[in-house]
Amino acid sequence: MQNNKLSAYLSKLDAYSFNFLRISIFIVMAWIGGLKAFHYEADGIVPFVANSPLMSFFYKNAGNKVLNEDRKVVSEYTLYKNPEGKTVQKNIEWHTQNGTYIFSYGLGTMIVVIGSLVLLGIWFPGIGAWGGGLTFLMSLVTLSFLGTTPEAYVPNLGGDFPTPQYGFPYLSGAGRLVLKDIIMMAAGLLLFSDSLKKVVKASDDKNSILG
Repeated sequence: MQNNKLSAYLSKLDAYSFNFLRISIFIVMAWIGGLKAFHYEADGIVPFVANSPLMSFFYKNAGNKVLNEDRKVVSEYTLYKNPEGKTVQKNIEWHTQNGTYIFSYGLGTMIVVIGSLVLLGIWFPGIGAWGGGLTFLMSLVTLSFLGTTPEAYVPNLGGDFPTPQYGFPYLSGAGRLVLKDIIMMAAGLLLFSDSLKKVVKASDDKNSILG
């Protein structure tokens, strides 16, 4: 009897945990997706998009190479970085022409929509299955940046002595941020499976009643 009570309690706790996961994903996606409407966030994703074979075509200047102050060939976007919290007019103008902000608005909208689909899975499992599947795919694309974005790893900038840790596997701040998406990827797959089970169960129950 004691075991039955514990099993029933754990069963309810399991349902609450899945819904908490849905709410958590929604908060993250709504917040980050909403921030894509602001210049500093749009500027921040440029290295990922510009170097991605899957997404670089969204930018007009993604493949442009230029000489920097040290006469080294670099990607053009590296000369127009706006540090977070600082606005430089010439940089903003370059990003506007590049399509940085238009793309960011679209991406942000997509992220908020996916987060909303995940949240709706609390009440509508079929919609939640779409949300979970799209979360998985979105995270898979994000993780691909680890293989395409130079800024994902610590650069060799030299100093008083040769830099001991740079390149793979030494993740930079940007790289560490991307790597965390493997958790979002697993969560999306988990919620996809949970929502799909509910859809199948509801279908079986309906057929059982009709039969």
